[in-house]
Amino acid sequence: MEQSVKSASSLAFNPHVAALPPYNAGMNIAMARALSGRHDIARLASNENPDGCSPAVIAALASSSFEPWRYADPACAALREALGEKLAVDPGLIVAGNGSEEMIAAISRAVLVPGASVVTTVPSFGLHEIEPLAAGADVVKVAMAPEMGFDLAALETAIATGPRIVFISSPWNPVGPGLDHLSLRRLIGAVRPGTLLVLDEAYFEFADPGAPDGIQVLRDSGIDYVVLRTFSKAYGLAGLRVGYAVCSGLELARVIAAAKTPFNVNAAAQTAAIAALADESWMKASTGRVRAERERVSTALARLGFRVSPSQTNFLFFDCKDDSSSIAARLLQQGIIVKAWRETGYEHYLRVTIGSPADSDRLIVALQGLAAR
Repeated sequence: MEQSVKSASSLAFNPHVAALPPYNAGMNIAMARALSGRHDIARLASNENPDGCSPAVIAALASSSFEPWRYADPACAALREALGEKLAVDPGLIVAGNGSEEMIAAISRAVLVPGASVVTTVPSFGLHEIEPLAAGADVVKVAMAPEMGFDLAALETAIATGPRIVFISSPWNPVGPGLDHLSLRRLIGAVRPGTLLVLDEAYFEFADPGAPDGIQVLRDSGIDYVVLRTFSKAYGLAGLRVGYAVCSGLELARVIAAAKTPFNVNAAAQTAAIAALADESWMKASTGRVRAERERVSTALARLGFRVSPSQTNFLFFDCKDDSSSIAARLLQQGIIVKAWRETGYEHYLRVTIGSPADSDRLIVALQGLAAR
């Protein structure tokens, strides 16, 4: 006999969590194949590395030193030591996470209380809003400037009100530009005591040479800060989920670490991240190819008449001049997954990952066909 499904519950839920907006994680390849009827899918929605990952990662995971039946090191000591050496940072200031998204959640749990204020941008990386809302905070979102970049004056004004946390991604997901040295220092100068600046640098490795390194710039700033980075993008470890937070002080790192779960970074992820970090030449060659392809695709989209935001990432954000969900659905019928942006006021924008040259060509030809209709 089938068990009936209750239509309502008498349970009392946490109202902050129950009211959360859903996170748009994108479409998986199985669903894309089912909806499009095609097997040859161009995956241009989730900002994955088209080159995969370093061969050193595959070798490390296949070696006898990786023992999946053993618990992972809950302190991620070897990974933090390797990161500390690379970044010239005390490993005690580094907290490793199950992707940098876990660090966003841990920071929110560690710092926020119901009614606290958080400042971020719009369009936004969804978790910069969702995790503070889950903690009961109020989120103030500063809109991008008309030229599709940061509205620095509006951000300075919002930051000067003294929120508990400021979440800024640079390079900016989903829009693409990065803060230059002067702009970053302007925002740092607006931060008051009692505010934590969280600089999300998930796409740092894709930025053009000369872009500011947030860890170096913030090191002597005198403010409370966290810099977030990840192995998901440039290092190609999206499926293993490992990121990290570099904190301004030991006590801040301790409290953020206390807000995460034990054994949060699995053994495979720790092993892979250490191997990836040691093969810096592979990562630099990969990001160099992506930067070149990014410029080629951006130029092609501009020639088709689309308004494209400047990008320092492995994706492009552009005004498709139509309902983005409609355009994404038509692209899907051609076997191309892209991300339609649905935040209020930005429903005519698409975000597309820089994939292989062949996948980029498919996108350009498909958009050319849609534009000709």
